[in-house]
Order: sequence, then structure tokens, then C-alpha cells
Amino acid sequence: MSDLVVRRAGSADRVVLERLFLMFRHDLSEYQGQLPRPDGSYRSDWLENVLTGDPNWAGYLFHTGENPVGFAFVRALTEPVRVLNSFFLVRPVRRQGLGLRAVQDVVAQHPGRWEVAFQESNETAVRFWRRVAAEISGSSWSEEKRPVKGAPGAPPDVWISF
Repeated sequence: MSDLVVRRAGSADRVVLERLFLMFRHDLSEYQGQLPRPDGSYRSDWLENVLTGDPNWAGYLFHTGENPVGFAFVRALTEPVRVLNSFFLVRPVRRQGLGLRAVQDVVAQHPGRWEVAFQESNETAVRFWRRVAAEISGSSWSEEKRPVKGAPGAPPDVWISF
């Protein structure tokens, strides 16, 4: 599956992004302890920021052939440090190097400083994001724990800056 295509997402991608976003939120629920709403959905304000064209947000859709395999949402585009707010790959394409390639493509679209947050209990994310930071910036990256805004009882997020 080396034919990865990373492209900017737009309003025409709503249905695909909604379906992938639901899978993403479900995956995260294991680490964040969030249950779906009564209608089976999860909070989707990040998705709406991307789809409504908020100038501070950008969405990217990943494909192999005609199949959508993931996405990335970037926020803080007008700030000095961009934030890789959401990143997701469907399970069948994980651990094949596509995630690193996708992140590199997205980061190349917005040169400058970057941050990404993840949960320390998600061991796969810990290994992946440390590898991404090292591949993109060598030894010029840092890691710190920060409290989760609006969730005083939650364990802190791990933030990597590169």
C-alpha cells in the first residue's frame, strides 16, 4: 500500500470525514473513557471547524487508491505554533510507514513549529509520536505533560513539540 495520497479536505468530503471521525473518537474512547452520546455520536466540533472552513483549521484526507484510510486535522494555522489536533489511520494500514509519511506531508504544508498531544496510556501513540518527532526534527524536539483543559480529574496529556 505505498500509493498514499494526502490531500486537503473540503466540504465535499463531509460524509467520509464523518465516518472516519467516528472511528477515531471510538479509538480514543479507550484512553479517554468517553462514552458515545445517546445518538451514538461523539463530540464533533473539531470536525465542524474543518468542514466549515475556519481559517485557523485545515483538514487532510489520506487515501490509498480509491479507499480513504485516514485523516489529520491541524489547528492554530494563524499562530506561531501549529497543532496536529487529530490524526487517524484505519487499522489495516497501521504499522506500514504510512502514518509517518502522512504526518510528514501534512507538516510540509505548514512550515514552522508544531505540537501534538496524546495520552500516556496509549503506548502505541507514545512510540509513534516520539518516532515522528525524531524523524522530522532529529534531536530538536521536546516532550512535556500538561493538564487537560476543562477536565480537572483527567490524567495530563503528553505534548511533543518539534
